[in-house]
Amino acid sequence: MEYRRLGASGLKVPVLSFGAGTFGGSGPLFGAWGHTDEEEARRLVDICLEAGVSLFDTADVYSAGASEEVLGAAIKGRRDRVLISTKTTLPMGEGANDAGSSRSRLVRAVEDALRRLNTDYIDLLQLHAFDAGTPIEEVLSTLDRLVRAGKLRYVGVSNFSGWQLMKSLAIADRHGWPRYVAHQVYYSLVGRDYEWDLMPLAKDQGVGALVWSPLGWGRLTGKIRRGQPLPEGSRLHATADFGPPIDDARMYAVIDVLDEIAREIDKTVPQVAINWLLQRPTVSSVIIGARNESQLRQNLGSVGWQLGAEHMARLDAASQVTPPYPHFPYYRQEGFTRLNPPCV
Repeated sequence: MEYRRLGASGLKVPVLSFGAGTFGGSGPLFGAWGHTDEEEARRLVDICLEAGVSLFDTADVYSAGASEEVLGAAIKGRRDRVLISTKTTLPMGEGANDAGSSRSRLVRAVEDALRRLNTDYIDLLQLHAFDAGTPIEEVLSTLDRLVRAGKLRYVGVSNFSGWQLMKSLAIADRHGWPRYVAHQVYYSLVGRDYEWDLMPLAKDQGVGALVWSPLGWGRLTGKIRRGQPLPEGSRLHATADFGPPIDDARMYAVIDVLDEIAREIDKTVPQVAINWLLQRPTVSSVIIGARNESQLRQNLGSVGWQLGAEHMARLDAASQVTPPYPHFPYYRQEGFTRLNPPCV
């Protein structure tokens, strides 16, 4: 397993990490992802650690805390061998202070997460979304106190826009508070919006990407084919409306090329899709999920080899879209190479 630094921090993380969204699955979204109990979770953690996957990602909102509880039970007795990443900010109740990143919410959310995970520190806490109602100074000063108290090792964000992340980094620098070292983002062959603003920002500011949904919300599993209905067991029947919008014509063009390359190099479609991501700039780790051992082992086969330049070029061409202003040709900054060497 290859390890990379998480952004500009000193923390090294495996290029594949495990997403525990299936642990304790309940509700319309997480229940469709999976219902992994403690015994199954322990087995999946065993397999991950054997392969060198030591970073496990969860969130308080995943099945109303059940994911954190099951993960905490699954790593019992081996806390020193794992890195825990969890997230907070999204609503955990109907109360006025049950959502957001206020000082009150963050302190309570961290204490609740520590209890559910059965640990006394969190390796990486990420804000699950930007809270426009709380001053950034309040957010960062609270995170600073939690880091100083030893309850958090590193901090990051998820699903921020470019200005939200850059403003936060500037304020952190001004006050000497911990910088965000990670940005958990949606990025895939059928969703390359991350490249327009967030990737150049991440490269410039030393923020590592933790990629969620690398298979395009389940569309690049190798089971979806042009002109055929969704497979009976596909979770897309229940979850398609929760995920990012994806253009079908482009999706099938990407799947066609993935199929061709997978046959040429004797790999699976998901393995090719994940390996493409691992060669993209700023990517520190790709979060893989699995409902069972078979899915996990297949995803683990995404590492230990590299797509060739010709294969990367074919996938780039099939998945490329014209970005919006000011990024589209002629206006986009990447086009002025004398002033702005391209990031991608």
